[in-house]
Amino acid sequence: MKADLNGIAMAYDDVGSGPAVMLLHGFPLCRQMWQPQVKALATAGYRVITPDLRGFGESEAPNGPHSMSIFADDVAGLLAHLGIEKAVIGGMSMGGYVLLNLVERYPHRVAAAMFLVTRAAADDEPTRMRRSSLAGEVAAGRPQVVTDAFEGILFAGSTPVVRPELVAEVKTWMTATAPRGLAGGLLAMRDRKDYIDLLPSLDLPALVIGAEADRAVPPEHSRVLAEGLPNARLCMIAEAGHMANLERPEAFNTCLLEFLHGLGLK
Repeated sequence: MKADLNGIAMAYDDVGSGPAVMLLHGFPLCRQMWQPQVKALATAGYRVITPDLRGFGESEAPNGPHSMSIFADDVAGLLAHLGIEKAVIGGMSMGGYVLLNLVERYPHRVAAAMFLVTRAAADDEPTRMRRSSLAGEVAAGRPQVVTDAFEGILFAGSTPVVRPELVAEVKTWMTATAPRGLAGGLLAMRDRKDYIDLLPSLDLPALVIGAEADRAVPPEHSRVLAEGLPNARLCMIAEAGHMANLERPEAFNTCLLEFLHGLGLK
């Protein structure tokens, strides 16, 4: 499905019925990454909405700037388009940065927050420089550098050996991402706000999921989030990397469902 929002056609899936749960993908991925979670949550009685952020998947990749505020505006617009007053919103990695912006700027839209292998801190200067360099490579017609850079850090060390088909599938999502989306996402992440000092003010039910073998967002970032938020529970996934939801879907889904059931939404 697609919705015309904020000057773009935004692609999304809307599966199941019940309390609304929205899941926001990471970089440089798309909504396909949530397939195991959509099935489990819809079966458990939730309405699961999974959008492609602008520039990713099947959503349009417009000219012009990208930012976490623009991504958040799109998400809030999709909720309004679907007639959903409030949703439990989860964000993985870059999707978690969007979620922080949403919680700050659209608190009336977020019933509870799920921070999934993500961090509250902004980039340090070396990371900002790497993002700028990668964005420049993409703009120069070499988008493959992004796939090359991210392929090696998305999985636990054993995953490429024991599940090469999963690595290959995720790689197809990365290589299919529009260059404008790649460059825009990189610069949006580079310029995002630091939320460390604001975490105590984000007083809503929250789940933090971290992965013990995550090389993209080391697990200490999950602990910082869980300790900084006033009403958070932490769930750590063993033997999983940044793609924990695909590497260990059963454990990941258990964390999600226990948190959702505890909210008493139905």
